[in-house]
Amino acid sequence: MTQQEHPIDWKRNMWIIWLAVMMSGVAFSEIIPFLSLYIETMGNFTKDQLNFYSGAAFAVTFLVSAIVSPLWGKLADKKGRKLMMMRAALGLAIVMALTGFSQNVWQLIFLRGLQGALGGFVSNSNALIATQTPKEQVGRALGIVVTGFTGGTLIGPLIGGSLAAFLSYRQIFLITASIFLVIFIFIWLLVEEKVPEKEPEENKAKPTVRLRDLSNWRVLVALFVTTMLVQIVNNAINPIVALFVREVLAGHANITFITGVVAAMPGCATFIFASWFGRLGDRIGTKFMLQMGFVLAVIAFIPTAFVTTIFWLLFFRFAVGIADATLLPAIQTLLSRNSPDEMISRVFSYNQSFQSIGSVLGPLCGTAIASFFDYRAIFLFTAAVMALNGLLFFFNIFRNKTVH
Repeated sequence: MTQQEHPIDWKRNMWIIWLAVMMSGVAFSEIIPFLSLYIETMGNFTKDQLNFYSGAAFAVTFLVSAIVSPLWGKLADKKGRKLMMMRAALGLAIVMALTGFSQNVWQLIFLRGLQGALGGFVSNSNALIATQTPKEQVGRALGIVVTGFTGGTLIGPLIGGSLAAFLSYRQIFLITASIFLVIFIFIWLLVEEKVPEKEPEENKAKPTVRLRDLSNWRVLVALFVTTMLVQIVNNAINPIVALFVREVLAGHANITFITGVVAAMPGCATFIFASWFGRLGDRIGTKFMLQMGFVLAVIAFIPTAFVTTIFWLLFFRFAVGIADATLLPAIQTLLSRNSPDEMISRVFSYNQSFQSIGSVLGPLCGTAIASFFDYRAIFLFTAAVMALNGLLFFFNIFRNKTVH
């Protein structure tokens, strides 16, 4: 049967994947509040040792993901994105369960690296949406999927912190594994994908199309760099957010609670606005929305460096989330519209690699700037990076008439 006779219900797919990526967001983030405490139970570590092992456990996942993601993307283009989503979900279920049985910190770090090696669930979710959705609806669909993952990462730490109050850390890893197992079954039974028909034998000898073979490969690389710089900016504040909140509060009020609220502000704004901005980009132009996102980010970051009250800190962190809601769906939409369907998973996986690199570099940059200058300098740094990002985008992509 042809795809025209049995068309994919793209809206049904979109909402199923939205729920799946929300569940994955919860699973990924619910272990964050206690991972360092879990490491602490594995030995008598000094403060410096605990900091090193905790940092290594967080960073190794992103580092390995950056290396391995393109390999999974290439396989997804050949075998199908649904299959890769199922592979990632089942692999992560097994790894999370094994992490709950770690006997020492090196086993845990190894399994955290294996988690990065077996990932690719979210990037393949985006690729599947991009290939199974009408082109004129891609911005809306990807915007909605972004809200799912963002929403999951928002409530995940709250769920993990609550579970840690009455369950052991090891039991929570088993719960996390169960979530990924449910996601695996969910994708297997409910998600539809039309994969291209197999090529005739005489065509199999044709060389594989590579990124640099595409006429617009420079545009795609520019978008990858844009993703990396956005991720650096979003993660630069993470190591010092509690310390900056304490400085603004001058030691008054509940620092832990308010730090949680401040950290959640960007995600809340992205959750609220991403799908709406995705639809708006489909109507008025995705390139325009992305350029406006850079402007909004610079406007939000600069005054954050000079806040003296917690209200204005919350206000400008929420504004950063609005900028993210403009940027994230727009980047994904431009990638999907400017990539051939037969290699779109590779394109999204390359983007995932650059995102992972940004996730590692962001905290390193923030820590270094805070050490050499002060906390407020981080926000001026992030504003400068966003301004540079906007200029690069304007000259490389915005003015390029071939990019749509």
